[in-house]
Order: sequence, then structure tokens, then C-alpha cells
Amino acid sequence: MKIKSLFYSAAMMAVFISPQLAADQVEAGRTVADVHCQACHGANGISSAPTWPNLAGQKQQYLIKQLNDFASGKRPDPVMAPIVDRLSEEDIAAVAAYYSSL
Repeated sequence: MKIKSLFYSAAMMAVFISPQLAADQVEAGRTVADVHCQACHGANGISSAPTWPNLAGQKQQYLIKQLNDFASGKRPDPVMAPIVDRLSEEDIAAVAAYYSSL
């Protein structure tokens, strides 16, 4: 778990250092969201169903924490767990950057 924290810290520092890197991460997150998230959470992070939360505008750190909690089992969910298991740490950081940018 320490490696994930180190990666996250490095990714966050890089976002603050380079606006271009931040834009690239948001675009990468859009791609991840298109494949893994939009069916339930909507094309622009606004869910069409009351059972699924809106992700647009959520804080990046909050989204990363929730996705990591699903991945670790700390927040068990039979729908989210298999989806998050397919995501890398880079994917999680990117999708969080994307939704927080909306």
C-alpha cells in the first residue's frame, strides 16, 4: 500500500508542476471513463439513475480514495469491485482528474 501512496504523491506533484501534464491526465481520464464509467455515471459524470452518484465536480482526492477503497475491499460493492480491479493506479488518478475537472 505504501507504493500506491508514493505513486499518488508523485502523480499529484506532477499535476501541480505541469499544466500540460494535467491536461494530458484529464484526457486520459476521459478515455478511461468512456470505457469503464459512463454506462452508469453518465457521459459527463451526471448519472441518469438515482442509484448511481454523479461524479462530475467531485474532488480528485475523494474520488481516488473511493476507488482505492473499492479496490482494496474496504468499501465492498459487487458492481464496483470488478470494474476497479481492471484499473491501474494511473487509470484511477486519471479518471479522478477527469471527473474533478467537470
